[in-house]
Amino acid sequence: MLKKKELRRQFFHLTLGLIIIFLINKGILSSLSIFLITLAGFILSFIQKQIKLPLITQILNIFGREDENQEFPGKGAFYFFLGVLLTIQLFPLDIALASIIILTLGDSLSHIVGASIGQTSNPLNTQSKKLIEGSIFGAITAFVGAILFVPIHEAIIASTLAMTAELAELKFGNNILNDNILVPLTAGTTIILLRMFLPMF
Repeated sequence: MLKKKELRRQFFHLTLGLIIIFLINKGILSSLSIFLITLAGFILSFIQKQIKLPLITQILNIFGREDENQEFPGKGAFYFFLGVLLTIQLFPLDIALASIIILTLGDSLSHIVGASIGQTSNPLNTQSKKLIEGSIFGAITAFVGAILFVPIHEAIIASTLAMTAELAELKFGNNILNDNILVPLTAGTTIILLRMFLPMF
């Protein structure tokens, strides 16, 4: 069963992602704004590691993981904004929004559902704590969200491949690629390739 703090963390991730998607879609949040937020988050994380800032500490105690609070305060939020920034810089708006909503819905809900009802271990990485039921549910909800921005065939293929990559926990050297980077870039790249090689599908 998902711990209360982790549940709060995933709902925060979900809410934050939906707000960001809305603001980007309405032209309220620009690439520059997201870059400045990401930069500010990195600076605050560095300061927080040296000096415990009252408000930041309270927020991290509510939503942060204990190990991350010590090693990289606000790591999840930082990588989420970095993933969003890379996505909107690399892809057209419709693909970027679809990729971000795949990350928002798929990643958050896969954790919640996997921890709540999951029983089948990860077939792509036996060392992982992720469960297949969560990833399947995450892919389905990611697909439903993505069809708001891209055609159905692009949405279903992108969400499936993105959540498969998330389940596999791909590595860069000795480090696992952060889901907040891996999922939207996989989704966006998939849609780009579909449009290049199957433009009339």
